[in-house]
Amino acid sequence: MTSLIPKRGTVYVVDDDEAVRDSLQWLLEGKDYRVRCFESAEAFLARYDPREVACLIADIRMDGMSGTELQDRLIERHSPLPICFITGHGDVPMAVAAMKKGAVDFIQKPFDEQQLMALVERMLERAHESFAIYQQAATREALLAKLTTRESQVLERIVAGRLNKQIADDLGISIKTVEAHRANIMEKLGANTVADLLKIALAPTPTKG
Repeated sequence: MTSLIPKRGTVYVVDDDEAVRDSLQWLLEGKDYRVRCFESAEAFLARYDPREVACLIADIRMDGMSGTELQDRLIERHSPLPICFITGHGDVPMAVAAMKKGAVDFIQKPFDEQQLMALVERMLERAHESFAIYQQAATREALLAKLTTRESQVLERIVAGRLNKQIADDLGISIKTVEAHRANIMEKLGANTVADLLKIALAPTPTKG
């Protein structure tokens, strides 16, 4: 049997029960995971940095914002953060509903140590994959934000396969102006060829969940 080798990343623990937080922190840090604990979903959201490779273990029932409400907030932000929920015996239907919205899994109290470790490792593997996609999408959005409205209109037509003359006719501008916009677009997006331009313009965006 091969032993699990913790991947680099942070395990966030969000639970309003201090004993549960302390127990999880002790258990995970004992296996060389980096752990950050929060007593509420609100406190976590105030500190959460989506640029950090991490996963989240959250109680599904908490005072204030619940675990499922926290999941909804993260979905709204297109967060790449993999989530699993801590549940009591009566919370399984809620946990199943949360999984349908993208949660990785749920664990029931009391925790099985081996199940928890395997789950954390699986979530961090997913976190590394999701984070790479998130970074690419964030970079793409930052590049596209540099374009003026007119340049965005020209780019949209380049992606649609329109020729310079057709773009000029579409927008009521001269071919030379279209050529100038194309040159600006290529420079701003760091593209050397039309193929480079299409890769940036057509790159996937992060999905919810």
